[in-house]
Amino acid sequence: MLTTPEARSECLIEALPYIQKYRGQTFVIKYGGSAMEDDQIVDKFLRDVVFLEAVGINPVLVHGGGKAITARMKDAGLQARFIEGLRATNATAIKIVEETLDKDINPSIVSTINEFGGRAKGFSGKNVFIARQLQKQAVIEGEKVDIGFVGEAQEVNAGAVSEAVHAEIVPVISPIGATPEGVVLNINADIAAAALAAELQAAKLIYVTDVPGIMRDASDRESLIPSVTAKQVKSLIQQKIIAGGMIPKVLSAISAMERGVGKIHMIGGHIQHCLLLEIFTNAGIGTEILPD
Repeated sequence: MLTTPEARSECLIEALPYIQKYRGQTFVIKYGGSAMEDDQIVDKFLRDVVFLEAVGINPVLVHGGGKAITARMKDAGLQARFIEGLRATNATAIKIVEETLDKDINPSIVSTINEFGGRAKGFSGKNVFIARQLQKQAVIEGEKVDIGFVGEAQEVNAGAVSEAVHAEIVPVISPIGATPEGVVLNINADIAAAALAAELQAAKLIYVTDVPGIMRDASDRESLIPSVTAKQVKSLIQQKIIAGGMIPKVLSAISAMERGVGKIHMIGGHIQHCLLLEIFTNAGIGTEILPD
């Protein structure tokens, strides 16, 4: 805890070169997990977003909503099932997904940013991501399950999002897409954020996750790896240090970097003011992925 005016002023001075370097740049932030569950953490995180906009950085949010969707599906008598980390989504579930993301979570985030003195605008991902439906099946509990209405972003229609950025308005985007025929598909928020970051040529792509970053031992938070290159990430996957749900996250990140994104950050959303601590301090709090 800061106890003196001098210590407080040092924090501001430490932040200054980062503000100068990134003023006018775009940061795409994937916002999900625990950072969306605790009201106190939510407030601190969204105040960070307002701070970024206030100092001339352009934040763009792609939000998740997995826990809320799971709860809504349970209320409807549907069981949450996952194939390779992706939520199996039938015709009933996709309606729940769309309604939860676009009618509840997205407007709530926009409203909170505006309450904190920022300016935000909500976008349904179906108007941003032109999607291709995935074809995946698995046997779960003896039953053959099709992944259903799940897709990936084949193209990004970022015109309206870019207009909001230029108007100094924070775009808040849900992770769904639509096929050229208008079929709505559920898209993994990490993959959606990576596709958008590449399209916008963002200076940073920041994943706010349930873990502090990439760790050598998932059970030991002290084993955090502060900085890696894309080549080292691939080696960590081969060594099975990066495993499970972290694999599609880091691969989508590297893909975005190969398409022009400057730097990737993975930070723990459970830490209050996680964005400010990662972006504006020398030490940071998570893992940064750098080009080779």
